[in-house]
Amino acid sequence: MAGNSQRRGAGSKGKSKAAGSGGRIRRSLEGRGPTPKAEDRTYHKAYKAKQAAQRKQQTAPKRANRSAVGADWVVGRNPVYEALMAGLPVKQAYVAEGAERDDRLREIFKFAAEKSLPLLQVTRGELDRVTGGLVHQGVALQLPAYEYADAQDLLAEAAQTDGIVVALDGITDPRNLGAIIRSAGAFGAVGIVIPARRSASMTAAAWKTSAGAAARVPVAMATNLNRALEQASKMGLTIVGLAGEGDVPVSGIPGADGPLLIVVGSEDEGLARLTREKCDALVSIPIASAVESLNASVAASVVLYEVSQQRTGLPTK
Repeated sequence: MAGNSQRRGAGSKGKSKAAGSGGRIRRSLEGRGPTPKAEDRTYHKAYKAKQAAQRKQQTAPKRANRSAVGADWVVGRNPVYEALMAGLPVKQAYVAEGAERDDRLREIFKFAAEKSLPLLQVTRGELDRVTGGLVHQGVALQLPAYEYADAQDLLAEAAQTDGIVVALDGITDPRNLGAIIRSAGAFGAVGIVIPARRSASMTAAAWKTSAGAAARVPVAMATNLNRALEQASKMGLTIVGLAGEGDVPVSGIPGADGPLLIVVGSEDEGLARLTREKCDALVSIPIASAVESLNASVAASVVLYEVSQQRTGLPTK
């Protein structure tokens, strides 16, 4: 019957059942919000640049930490054995669990037992961590932090006792520093003054090269070397700098019988201009023309020897 909606199929013949939009059309008209920044879009080059910068920032402290760790540690079987034999101060000695025992490691164990030096046994992973990833071969020594002397105290002591102080200008090799400390100890110098920047510091290499003298000869770190030289001059010390073109022969150092400060520069650059201006005299060491210059530690040894000879009145040869 027409209009009978109860009949099956009535009113739907020839028509398809349309699906509702479900709000899709309405949502499509609402917009997608503000456009993300270029650095937040994963496909954009600005995003990649930001990620690279973050990775660089995250890895930078690790590199700095590794450098700092390396200065306070002696790692490897031969270096550790040599450090122990040289009498370096030890804060803590480590050995990795299960480390293969060769002749060198057995010698380390024997030395530690004779000197009552405890060896802390740790896992290899832990030793990797504390040494900052250095190649340790299963054994490492941690050195105590070096306690620098006060530069003004050293200068005051030299002024009061007619002592000798050696100042280093631009010496960046810790082995040169160690060798100069050794010579200073041999010839009775009061101590060493190094600048806080652009200078070798008291690392394991310096300790080792000093052959034990670093335990007796104080090293002071001056914030500003030129200011320390000014203070030394006011205290009455004669300041002499080593320079190849110096006009004073090493055999006639002025003020050798009184408080004296000897400034040693690097082999490559020599003394800095401002440092030269603070010196009362520039001293030269005569050498063969075939040799351009002496190693800084050798030059310091020559001058210290000459000063000791002049002070004792013994003839120089």
